[in-house]
Amino acid sequence: MKVVTGVVGNDIHVVANRLIELSLDARGFEVFNLGVNTYLEEFFDAAVETQADVLLISSLNGEAEGWAREVKLLKSKYNTLDDIIMVIGGNLVVGTASADEIVPRYKKYGFDLVFHQVDLNTGLDTLEMYIKQRDVK
Repeated sequence: MKVVTGVVGNDIHVVANRLIELSLDARGFEVFNLGVNTYLEEFFDAAVETQADVLLISSLNGEAEGWAREVKLLKSKYNTLDDIIMVIGGNLVVGTASADEIVPRYKKYGFDLVFHQVDLNTGLDTLEMYIKQRDVK
């Protein structure tokens, strides 16, 4: 299964990004890591180019929401990405907010899975369960 990942926008959390890559790789995913300071268009272009199954965007500085609002619009421009699993995780707001507030907001933006301040392994376990359930249908 192919995954495009990276850190969105003006976020330079290199260490966390590398941990995500290593964890995905250890679980058997084919990883295409775009690194940090990545624009949304770059994520979508890479997903098309690699024929990715999952697009996993991370943000640790809380600025993701400003970028994430454009996800649904961008995805609609790429007609080959209808089946891609959209995932976002990290610290998804500036300031404080609960997952109960954040998750529905990001799902409206077009994400299938939203992990606000969730442990990396818990998030990846959930992603793997989501993939298995989707494959059964």
